[in-house]
Amino acid sequence: MTMITRMPTITTMLADAALHRLLAWTSPSYPVGSFTYSHGLETAVEDGRITTAAHVTAYVEAVLARGGGWVDAVLFVHAHRAAQDEVAFDAISELATAFRGSSETALESRQQGGSFLSVTRRAWPHPALDAFAARNGDHPIVHATVMALACAVHDIPLAPALHGWLHATAANLVSAGVRLVPLGQTDGQLALAALSHAIPAIANKALNSPLDDLGTAAPDLELASLSHETLYTRLFRS
Repeated sequence: MTMITRMPTITTMLADAALHRLLAWTSPSYPVGSFTYSHGLETAVEDGRITTAAHVTAYVEAVLARGGGWVDAVLFVHAHRAAQDEVAFDAISELATAFRGSSETALESRQQGGSFLSVTRRAWPHPALDAFAARNGDHPIVHATVMALACAVHDIPLAPALHGWLHATAANLVSAGVRLVPLGQTDGQLALAALSHAIPAIANKALNSPLDDLGTAAPDLELASLSHETLYTRLFRS
């Protein structure tokens, strides 16, 4: 029996290319410096509140569901949808720079945003990214919104892009927890597996949340970040 190998269609090729871009941009090897930030997790380890993989999982889930990760998820959704409207996108980008509870989490988002835009314009160029960089000048760039823009103009649909963003955020914080507690690599994967059950509901809620309802409900996370600024010894920048 002769086997027939079908050539990929244009649709499949575009989908494959989009998937490759998303995997590249959410990889820990993408040079945005995410490995240097813990989003206040270092404080919680230092003061003894986080000592197990379950504690790390709960902390990261709080970030994603009620803290800065939640804010980023909603902003990501609205930025992606506004990518073809420069005025609307720039308004969301400006709004995003205000949603940080501490100087360190602001640095965390803005430094990674600036790095993402710089690297992506070189490796994955698109006129929309160049135009945004020209319009924005020296103003702060939030990682979530600029990645949403890149995803939209490079044909990565919103839902998988958002899931990729949330997974990357979770993976980075779990990695920080593995190094800080410290935990074994298997414990880190168990934490990620547990978080994978929470991410779909968080993503679905973000897809249906208006900007007018945007806010956080995680004061312990904000206090951990503020306290991190005065830790005597620090491995992370937030």
